Amino acid sequence: MTNSPTHTIIFDIGNVLIGWNPLLLYNKVFDTQEEAAWFVNNITHLDWNEEQDRGRPVAEATELLVAEHPKWEREIRMYYDRWTEHFSGPIPGTVDILKALHASGNYRLLALTNWSAELFPWARENFDFLQLFEDIMVSGEVKMKKPNPDIYLHLAKTYDLGDFSGCLFIDDSERNVVAARKLGLDSIRFVGAEGLKATLVIEKGLVFG
Repeated sequence: MTNSPTHTIIFDIGNVLIGWNPLLLYNKVFDTQEEAAWFVNNITHLDWNEEQDRGRPVAEATELLVAEHPKWEREIRMYYDRWTEHFSGPIPGTVDILKALHASGNYRLLALTNWSAELFPWARENFDFLQLFEDIMVSGEVKMKKPNPDIYLHLAKTYDLGDFSGCLFIDDSERNVVAARKLGLDSIRFVGAEGLKATLVIEKGLVFG
């Protein structure tokens, strides 16, 4: 990848622009935070959840997990019956950065998110700042997911990004960032809005409000 000024910025959505954590639900369900954390880490774990991000239907996923862990049927069914309770809402500082980048008119804005195709319409309906993106690639819709290389390559082909020269990717997941960098996509691991803005302005030289 050749060095060139940033012209395209690609945002992750979950835990970059919108707060997501199943513990927000399960801390209300279980008596202790330790019990809730055990359940989320061992029953409704990330590997299971990511198959929905890759396109597996929510109903199928639920029945498979209930069959595997019948003792936890009630709690498993809550995962999608009450799934909007996983969200804490917009992450204000990052949304402000997105709005400023959009207002500047200097950058092409895209999003790449691991999210169930069945569930993402809710996000579009409830977070109007998502309309600021030229487009959003949803893993469940294309049946690929981060950090697998195929979704990054599909992103490049779909939006004519070439070898990713001049592109910048922002994601909270270290493994997603590492995978992107291996493909030549300059990437920032998101750990907070204040740090992100400093990196964009000081390190990357971006110009926005």
